[in-house]
Amino acid sequence: MYETQHRLPGGAAQVVGLDHLISEIEDGCRLALPPDYGGVAVAATLRIIERAPRSLHLICLPSSGLQADMLIASGCVGTVETAAITLGEAGLAPAFTQAVKAGRLRMLDATCPALHAGFQAAEKGVPFMPLRGIIGSDILHRRLDWQVIDNPFPETDADLRIVTVPAIRPDVALFHAPRADRSGNVWIGRRRELASLAHAARRTLVTVEEIVDDDLLAEEASAAGVLPSLYVSSLAVAPGGARPLGLQDLYEPEPETVANWTQAGGQGDWAGAFAALRRALAGETAA
Repeated sequence: MYETQHRLPGGAAQVVGLDHLISEIEDGCRLALPPDYGGVAVAATLRIIERAPRSLHLICLPSSGLQADMLIASGCVGTVETAAITLGEAGLAPAFTQAVKAGRLRMLDATCPALHAGFQAAEKGVPFMPLRGIIGSDILHRRLDWQVIDNPFPETDADLRIVTVPAIRPDVALFHAPRADRSGNVWIGRRRELASLAHAARRTLVTVEEIVDDDLLAEEASAAGVLPSLYVSSLAVAPGGARPLGLQDLYEPEPETVANWTQAGGQGDWAGAFAALRRALAGETAA
């Protein structure tokens, strides 16, 4: 069922199998990811790992956790651009921590506002976005691509300089959402960072719990929570595809599974860590 492929009405997106969906993520791809609370395509990420692309450049909006750690643990990642990689209450992300300490990753430190500014510049089709708040911080010494320039519109003497953050245009954005309709429109609800990912990326790949017959844009009250099919390149149906991370009001996060990942990964038992994730996904899809 999930390996079929067809064009949705209007030609905006294809419904494909997971393997076909992630085949566009090749070596060196600039891959944009949402935070752990924002609709993570865990099932698709496991398929990416099976294909074993190399030197991926992860761009997190504005942070990541389990998903980035999975890709790093599998040797798929060369560069990480993020405000944080964290597993929250489960502690440090073990693969990320080990790779940074060993010098195996190129780390591009960022802040949440700076990442949002870079994506917003790409959304607007402009080369950069001005940003306040980080002048005088150490991060500017590490991000030579962020430039401090004269502010052409100063309001006070303390406002004479401003930071410019280049537009961030990923090759691919990947996330999981509750549903899409048969026109390719995707319900993202209040997760507006998913819209930024899709607007900025050259291609947007989405896994969903289901495809529904109703037109998600038909009702004025709900249309604002919909990503139009114009911004969606391909769709795959993957029930439970965000587990063990939660998905809006459909299912809750599974903190014990994430904690098991931290413990097993910290001990170097990556086979055990990945087995726990696959069991979580199997439990959902078997229901």
